[in-house]
Amino acid sequence: MKILLTGGAGFIGSHLADRLLAGGHSVVCVDDLSLGRKSNIAHNLANKRFAFVKTDVSDLKKLSAVFKKHKFDCVFHLAANSDIQAGGKCPDIDLSRTFMTTYTVLEAMRLHGVKKLVFASTSAVYGEAEKPLREDMRTRPVSLYGAGKLSSEAWISAFCENFDMQAWVLRFPNVVGSRATHGVIFDFLRKLKKDPSRLPVLGNGKQKKPYLHVSDLVDGILFVFNHAKERYNCYNIAGRGATTVSDIAKLCVAAAGLKNVRLEYTGSDRGWKGDVPRFSYDLSAITKLGWKSSMDSTKVVERAAKEIASEI
Repeated sequence: MKILLTGGAGFIGSHLADRLLAGGHSVVCVDDLSLGRKSNIAHNLANKRFAFVKTDVSDLKKLSAVFKKHKFDCVFHLAANSDIQAGGKCPDIDLSRTFMTTYTVLEAMRLHGVKKLVFASTSAVYGEAEKPLREDMRTRPVSLYGAGKLSSEAWISAFCENFDMQAWVLRFPNVVGSRATHGVIFDFLRKLKKDPSRLPVLGNGKQKKPYLHVSDLVDGILFVFNHAKERYNCYNIAGRGATTVSDIAKLCVAAAGLKNVRLEYTGSDRGWKGDVPRFSYDLSAITKLGWKSSMDSTKVVERAAKEIASEI
């Protein structure tokens, strides 16, 4: 297949590009490099089945030109604002980078007759819920990022019905691993590099969430794409278990090769406004489809901390 991959120079996108190329597909990566890095895809630039276009995905005229030049079979849409804290401080970020990028991709697909879309969504669409998160439960996001993703899901559903498209919507957990540009592990390790004696921790350390390694995430994305056959397919994707912020901090200290680091908690039950301090997934749908992750959450964090520590 010939695939358009938006956000393809980013943390997750670049790993997905590697896997798609390894599978024999041709990939056109579109990224504005606001969060993505050219270094993430440098090893693919000489590949004749790979092309990189630096452009703003929310600009329909520019994106349409890419569609016109290349005859795509499918779009993997990952471009979005993935820095939830930044979006909370400036609402326009998630309007333009999370929702409008999706609308522009959908409209370009409609105009150029592309019928298949794989979309990177998030657990943030659910908001705060005491029960394990299940695909058919109420969605009530508390972050602007979650709102942008849920709005995107709604437009994707409507486009599928009105323009005979097919979509695979994957609701990601916290994804970690090499090439990360932000997130709790990245932030902790960067703080430790700056001051090895102390580590400021947002919240009380009891926040507990599932973490998934980027390699498992890519496996899950492609598995659902290849096996789910409905017009509109929506799946939670995550690993087993969950990990507290306190445990992440300790694993990061170990990965940095440090001892006697003072952990300094801010004391609230969450890291920032819009943060969901605890959640778990109901994975029965994707398990029934036939997929499960290779690692549990804490093993994932331990591996990712070592990978990111070697890159910072």
